[in-house]
Amino acid sequence: AWLKLLKGDGAISRGQKLVVQLAETYKKGGEPTFVDELDAVAVGAKNGMPIAPVMIYGDDVSHVVTEEGIAHLHKAEGIDERRAAIAAVAGVTPIGLRAKPEKTAELRRRGIVAYPEDLGIRRGEAKRSLLAARSIDDLVTWSGGLYAPPARFRSW
Repeated sequence: AWLKLLKGDGAISRGQKLVVQLAETYKKGGEPTFVDELDAVAVGAKNGMPIAPVMIYGDDVSHVVTEEGIAHLHKAEGIDERRAAIAAVAGVTPIGLRAKPEKTAELRRRGIVAYPEDLGIRRGEAKRSLLAARSIDDLVTWSGGLYAPPARFRSW
């Protein structure tokens, strides 16, 4: 899969690992998932750290999947386009409300953003039974045990 994210065709070109962020646009309590700045930035500054303590940097994320659609960030050209793609799938959060319809339409035409209807799915008919994986256990099985989900997602 990492070769499918290859940018360039030189002898020493390399692919990119797939880092897919799955998120609902809002967390419990009505708090938006998408924010302008991670809490880790303030934590790092408060504790005198030279960099923010984050596990995955934004430029490593290849896809963002929400109930609104998919942002194929690995296809985006530059930070502004990545931000526009994220806004396009951020729903009615403050970040999502910044999405410009004409930019989103361009990103959809270029395959950087995909909404359910772009994938042949009618939103009104979308249901879990259409998913390839029915459970986290399916993902573990398909990965040959390489995927070890956090405890809160385990059903066994």
